[in-house]
Amino acid sequence: MKFSNLTADQLEKAASMLKAIAHPMRIAIINYLEEGKQLTVTELQEMVGMEQSTTSHHLGILKDKGVLASKREGKNTYYYLKHNTLSGIVECISKCACD
Repeated sequence: MKFSNLTADQLEKAASMLKAIAHPMRIAIINYLEEGKQLTVTELQEMVGMEQSTTSHHLGILKDKGVLASKREGKNTYYYLKHNTLSGIVECISKCACD
């Protein structure tokens, strides 16, 4: 879909998602969840080196803005990218940051 074909609502949703992603820890979380990975809060907390409450806060923001989805299995909640193509944004940012 071309940018010019997006409705005002779609543009607003895209901007909201990009704002949610625009934080170093959230970019790291998305990076860890690329390629269809599903991780728990505890796993992500250990990977990014934050307290569990802070990790949960960031996950909540990403989920609320439609970047992540979750599923519950027993005592664990697994988080994953709602749209796998979002990992392409992180890849693009990484390439641009290296220049």
